[in-house]
Amino acid sequence: METVYNFLRELSIFILPLMLGIILHEVGHGYVAYLLGDPTAKQAGRLTLNPIKHLDPLGLAVLLITRKIGWAKPVPINPAYFKDLKKGLFWVSAAGPAVNFALALIFWLIFKLVPLIMTSSPSFVQIYILYPIYLISSAGVIVNIILGVFNLIPFPPLDGSKMLLYFLPNSWIKKYLELEKFGLVILLVLIFLGYLDHFLTYLLNFIYKYILN
Repeated sequence: METVYNFLRELSIFILPLMLGIILHEVGHGYVAYLLGDPTAKQAGRLTLNPIKHLDPLGLAVLLITRKIGWAKPVPINPAYFKDLKKGLFWVSAAGPAVNFALALIFWLIFKLVPLIMTSSPSFVQIYILYPIYLISSAGVIVNIILGVFNLIPFPPLDGSKMLLYFLPNSWIKKYLELEKFGLVILLVLIFLGYLDHFLTYLLNFIYKYILN
């Protein structure tokens, strides 16, 4: 019973920043692609905050099982619309992590502001309004920094792999993109075997020590 309670409590704290982080990450990809002339995401109705439009059953299942990582349905992009293919892919891919870092900054500002408001607020406001906001904002910092950093890893199908394309010779691009067919499977195996635990632990310790203090 206590385990269920702890899970529901953790879920209530992390669900909002997690949904915002994952959904806005994908909207960021689609919106930058739209700015670069690609209407695919807009036509598919993916430039929206509606979570149903972005839900990926496998990504949700992995998130619930591992409680470490998950993902939304990738936003459809058609690079044929880009005037410069490599530059277009770079900026569209960079948009997702950039959105996460921006969200982390917003949540961090809220996290720092709430204690200042608490000192002059009635106790019931502190307990039932400000303290939950404090917990959710700290979760927002954690979730979005992890999403941003994790997606910058240059390993297919993560965003960092497509950003790396910008720096590769054209003759390497086709072979490199072929790795994406196996990238997700390899990534899931690494996650379930615990090989990413050290990375996540180090990142969490860094966030708690130097950012959330």
